[in-house]
Amino acid sequence: MELTNAALVLIELGVVVIGLALLDRLARRFGISAIPLYLVVGLAFGNGGLVPLNFSEGFLHVGTEIGVLLLLFTLGLGYTGEQLRKGLKSGLSDGVVDFLFSFPPGFVAGLLMGWSPMAAWLLGGVTYISSSAIISKIITERGWLSNRETSCVVNILVFEDLIMAAYLPLTIVLLAGQSIAAASISVVIAVVVVGVLLFLAINYGEFVGRLIQHESDEVVLFSILGLILLVAGLAQLLHISAPVGAFLVGVALKGPIADRTRKILSPLRDLFAAIFFLFFGLQIDPAILPPVMLPAIG
Repeated sequence: MELTNAALVLIELGVVVIGLALLDRLARRFGISAIPLYLVVGLAFGNGGLVPLNFSEGFLHVGTEIGVLLLLFTLGLGYTGEQLRKGLKSGLSDGVVDFLFSFPPGFVAGLLMGWSPMAAWLLGGVTYISSSAIISKIITERGWLSNRETSCVVNILVFEDLIMAAYLPLTIVLLAGQSIAAASISVVIAVVVVGVLLFLAINYGEFVGRLIQHESDEVVLFSILGLILLVAGLAQLLHISAPVGAFLVGVALKGPIADRTRKILSPLRDLFAAIFFLFFGLQIDPAILPPVMLPAIG
């Protein structure tokens, strides 16, 4: 029985990957992003869909996490530590404006709908944070990495993720019913860890690159993938956004090793990114969407 189930999972996975190729072909034919197609197909074949696929939750979770991490790592490869430092300094006003025009409307909307302050706080976070995965995927797909406005967009994304480094631990502590003092300690720890990661990425990138550099592409692949997962996992353990850790690993690498890493990881990144968007749709039951459609549109 277990052998039969394993065979069926392999067959389903094969069909999924072939389906991703067909969707990508279709999107390229019409000159659009494949992301909406991945999401729609995920809704159709996921939980409550037309023909639900029998992937385990662990498989779904790991696949989506790796996809996001590789997308943000690749985005970080396009920036040096010095560019990031200048970008955060010059983009501070943009980040503040982005926060003021995004978080309060969501928070107020939650209160107007009669939600509790905690639920409204969560909705504010939803309306504030942008999907770094979707934005970085579109930037890569459309070849916009060298555009002048891309650096501004990335600066805002990084600013949002840094705000999330304080928002997430604070929210987790509040949801657990702990005191404001405990929440403050969590926020301070998160801010310190992010500061340390930023410092290491900006000042010790060349050292990290020398450690990874090797004549074998296989060694480089294993080294950088292991480093991405390790840093992201430690960040997640401390209630910090894991994609922030992956992004900073990309920022730390510079020069020839960055170009080589981008070339080696690109196929793996594209595969797991597609799996991320597809599996995101797979985990959503389409039946829960109609009741919240009007508030979401609003």
